[in-house]
Amino acid sequence: MLSPEDARTAAERLIEAAVRAGADAADVLCASNRSSSVEVRLGELEDVTRSESEDIGLRVFIGNRSATVSSSDLSKDALDVLVERALAMAAEAPEDPYAGLAPSELLHRGPGADLDLVGRAEPDPAELKQRALQAESAALGVSCVTNSSGASAGASGGTIALATSTGFSGAYSVTGFSCSASVIAGEGATMQRDHAWHSARHIADLDSPESIGKLAGERAAARLNPERPKSGPMPVLFDPRVSHTLLGHLAGAISGSSVARKSTFLLGKLGERIFAEGVTIVDDPLRLRGLRSRPFDGEGLGVERMEIVSDGILRTWMADSASARQLGIAPTGHAARGAGGSPGVSPSNFYMTAGKRSREELLALYPEALLVVELIGQGVNGVTGDYSRGAVGFLVRDGEIGPAVQEITIASNLADMFATLEPASDLEFRRGIDAPTILIPEMTVATA
Repeated sequence: MLSPEDARTAAERLIEAAVRAGADAADVLCASNRSSSVEVRLGELEDVTRSESEDIGLRVFIGNRSATVSSSDLSKDALDVLVERALAMAAEAPEDPYAGLAPSELLHRGPGADLDLVGRAEPDPAELKQRALQAESAALGVSCVTNSSGASAGASGGTIALATSTGFSGAYSVTGFSCSASVIAGEGATMQRDHAWHSARHIADLDSPESIGKLAGERAAARLNPERPKSGPMPVLFDPRVSHTLLGHLAGAISGSSVARKSTFLLGKLGERIFAEGVTIVDDPLRLRGLRSRPFDGEGLGVERMEIVSDGILRTWMADSASARQLGIAPTGHAARGAGGSPGVSPSNFYMTAGKRSREELLALYPEALLVVELIGQGVNGVTGDYSRGAVGFLVRDGEIGPAVQEITIASNLADMFATLEPASDLEFRRGIDAPTILIPEMTVATA
């Protein structure tokens, strides 16, 4: 895997070659990755994998025409061909009045923040195998668990370097560690499957294999003997396993490209209240050890913690340079890209802050409610906000989590869901996008 210094040098040299060959402007992203994983099932080794890759992507501009090409061959001869191909493609590309690099005055300057994204050396396969075995053993030890779908442990590392012809050059590295288990409870037609997993930048922050396995087993066993709820309006609580998906829908709805195309149900809502008072949603790329932390964005812009929603009011779109020019605003530092494409928009560590009432208090608000722990399907219309998805969960009666339910559909509209939802106080940072338990006072629940 390339070091940050080597990756940045490769990016800078390719920029220089592109400009010498006639590009008016250019940027380069160089990415180097490695990963290893071990999978076990029923105490036996199932698979051991390891991969390493290096990719470099060049975007060139000739006036308002642009093209992006990439290669996994970083040799000089291959990169010379890459430059020729990129310039030839750009010459034939249609003009785009919004195309161009990020404004130079907004580029990140100076050393990047130390976000503590690199952990210990990669564990050897024997250690990964032991972790996977421990997770599976703990899962199989849970009452009613009858079989295993497997357990795994993995480690990864990566380096990202970005350089632009306008003077930006930066690089950083990350590591990642993970463990998961998936098991089956029950017998025959009554069998139920569930899983648990965790990932972290540092192995010291990773949940123990035993706790991950035990949680997987308990989740599978809890889903036995499901019931069918009555169809109709019902309060619905989104468990943290799925509540973060609502923030994913928000991110898509406020991306600059969606707004510029007028293809979002939140069009015209900037500066307006779209959530209840007290709801705050934050994007924080500078969180120490965050799964989506980054010292600069995919165009080299500086980044900072931002309140996307403050006290229920939508404060900003998320825009890269191209969509920002369309909207007549400044880019927001949310550009993201891979080696093979132009920048798009993505949040970093994106989360809804904790509410005032506990999960238990929200569960007890209604005589009967539905707690959703798994969502199925993609039935969300980002243009209208219409929301309809398959769900698995549990009935909640008088504040107590009761029998499992499955083969149901929950439906509403995201605008209504956002306006009425209430977050609980149980926020934990477990993913790149996080939310606490979320209560939506009324959704339509239908049995299949």
